[in-house]
Amino acid sequence: MSRIKKKLRKFTANVLDLPKDVIFDLPRITMIGNMQLYVENHRGVVQFTTDKLTLKLSVGHLEIIGKDLVIRAILSEEVFIEGVVEDVKYIQKDV
Repeated sequence: MSRIKKKLRKFTANVLDLPKDVIFDLPRITMIGNMQLYVENHRGVVQFTTDKLTLKLSVGHLEIIGKDLVIRAILSEEVFIEGVVEDVKYIQKDV
């Protein structure tokens, strides 16, 4: 994304008081304890086992490490995971 576009989006978000995840297409992650994880704005599942889930994001990946992980629901841009979540890593790709 060009520098001018980023500045324009940031200005628009500030002026209209919009959430940054909407303007910049960022993931929104909601975690309930270490048992449930809800991720919005993902671009698909890259890898899934009961110990590891990797989601593709608009820029980079999200890696969830745990035990007995289960995908309870998955939609085009949302995923709901249950299990024992031990680690969540945001791996940003250079643009």
